[in-house]
Amino acid sequence: MLRNGEPRNPNLVITRFAPSPTGRLHLGHAYSALFAERAARDAGGHFLLRIEDVDPTRCRPEFTEGIFEDLHWLGLSWPSPVAIQSERMDLYAKALEQLKAGGFLYPCFCTRKDIAREVEAAGGAPHGAAGTIYPGTCKKLAKEDVARRLDAGDGHAWRLDVEAAIVSTGELTWEDRDAGEQAVGVEDFGDVVLARKEVATSYHLAVTVDDADQGISLVTRGMDLFESTPIHRLLQAVLDLPVPVWHHHALISGPDGKRYAKRDQSMTLQSIREGGRSAADVRRELGGLIWGGVC
Repeated sequence: MLRNGEPRNPNLVITRFAPSPTGRLHLGHAYSALFAERAARDAGGHFLLRIEDVDPTRCRPEFTEGIFEDLHWLGLSWPSPVAIQSERMDLYAKALEQLKAGGFLYPCFCTRKDIAREVEAAGGAPHGAAGTIYPGTCKKLAKEDVARRLDAGDGHAWRLDVEAAIVSTGELTWEDRDAGEQAVGVEDFGDVVLARKEVATSYHLAVTVDDADQGISLVTRGMDLFESTPIHRLLQAVLDLPVPVWHHHALISGPDGKRYAKRDQSMTLQSIREGGRSAADVRRELGGLIWGGVC
């Protein structure tokens, strides 16, 4: 049986579904999972499950169990063991050390209030896909000041020095199966946070490291993450990681036109199941949206 992390055929299509256990799965999650599983199955490849639970303030074990329950109900299966991000922190720490050694990280001592004050003093700041772009305050600190504050144990996050990374890598592109070749324009993000004291990795770093470690060749995920992909491509380049192809699928919306969210309890797979609908009903409905047929 294929196991996460073992060497794989580079020509093999490997996809993954990687939910966070912060609530019960809804129809949008089912769509994404069925899409990834079908893409792998049609290519004779493998579908993996990964649990992205690095945020201890929001993730709960009962929701992890709920993920397994809901996906099994849908008729999906995957190799064991399942990758659990909270058990893989050593991999992210190793990647952070590699980035520090390459000169691609710097400590940021700013609080959210500090950033807001600086932005206000500057008359506003540009906005990118991730919101307000960090003004680079701590990147301007003298080395002596940085060393002194680190020695004093001042709280800090670690930010990616995007400018240094781009200088190192040169021009980069990435490939979306539908949208085609895309240029990496990470200057629209500013220097994103890759780790904090309370959470020792970020989504950007963890997902990039995990996709490489698990041999993911086709990243299937929602269109809401399309604008995050340049950051992941840049991290792949500076960490010397393999580059997959991406497919960003449409988001599923409810009758009111709003995309499904975990707060929509009536649309969770658990409530749908308890309401008497079958997994076949859900697969038929979503299969028509994904492939024009049954998944």
